[in-house]
Amino acid sequence: MPVSYRLRIEREAARLRARLRRRDLAPVADRTGAIRRDDLLLFSTLRNEQVRLPYFLKYYRNLGIGHFLIIDNDSSDGSRDFLAAQPDVSLWHTRASYRQARFGVDWLNGLQARFGHGHWCLVVDPDEFLIYPFCDSRPLRALTDWLDASSIKSFGAMLLDMYPKGKLDAQPYRAGQNPLDIACWFDSGNYTLKRNPMFRNLWIQGGPRGRVFFADQPARAPALNKIPLVKWDRRFAYVSSTHMLLPRGLNLVYDEWGGNKTSGLLLHTKFLDTFGAKAREELHRNQHYAGSVEYRAYAEALADEPELWCRWSEQYINWRQLEILGLMSKGNWA
Repeated sequence: MPVSYRLRIEREAARLRARLRRRDLAPVADRTGAIRRDDLLLFSTLRNEQVRLPYFLKYYRNLGIGHFLIIDNDSSDGSRDFLAAQPDVSLWHTRASYRQARFGVDWLNGLQARFGHGHWCLVVDPDEFLIYPFCDSRPLRALTDWLDASSIKSFGAMLLDMYPKGKLDAQPYRAGQNPLDIACWFDSGNYTLKRNPMFRNLWIQGGPRGRVFFADQPARAPALNKIPLVKWDRRFAYVSSTHMLLPRGLNLVYDEWGGNKTSGLLLHTKFLDTFGAKAREELHRNQHYAGSVEYRAYAEALADEPELWCRWSEQYINWRQLEILGLMSKGNWA
């Protein structure tokens, strides 16, 4: 069977699962009628992230997100009530299995098919903060307008793990605080990259998680490649988190001939003092990929109170620093 035909079948299967799994979601606050034709939309699935939400919403409002569409997977920390009170948030609740929804992908595909068609859609977790060239002076709309003018439908952004200097729980994180005030260090190198021949996306691993938590099994380290920003069409579908999409042409967010396409980064602020409790909770729930192998590695390493900072760590300054280091590119967007 030709690869293109197999992938077409896989895409239709993903779309069917999304329609079926949409039944898992019960509306808590449906404000989708307020979405305007040109709004930039943000989609997210979360559980027990209340402490992160004030800054998360503030950050993306400042970038220009017009509406947030969020799935609460049975939080018990007040996240649901907090989000339901936000005038630019539409919220759904579910007690269904995160794992059986393909780690939330089916739920998000369903919402994007229903509400995201024709919009630029950003899919991120509450601990992920998108940066892109000129993000300090240009709103996200400027980027999407340029992408539209260039007939580009998807935008790549590698996940860059941020961490503090010292013990992970040494500095308490407080609601509303910029997490980069604490987790402001990153690995400027130590990344491996290969091309997926079937889906044509890049597969990136490494960084502090590969260096510390998966030092003995680097091939099992979490993937860092992301395609979080897409001009959505109801025919599209994510097939593995935001690592890759179908049709597979959307995965070509890099220059195959050795140049640099415009790209961004997702600053990943997982490693705060909240990390230990979160890792234990997710390991107990066993709702993550491959029997929660990632959270099992975290739990085992946390017993030794590891420090992610090392003498090669770089302190974050701004997007220009990351472009100089080759971690992102402004390409031909000037």
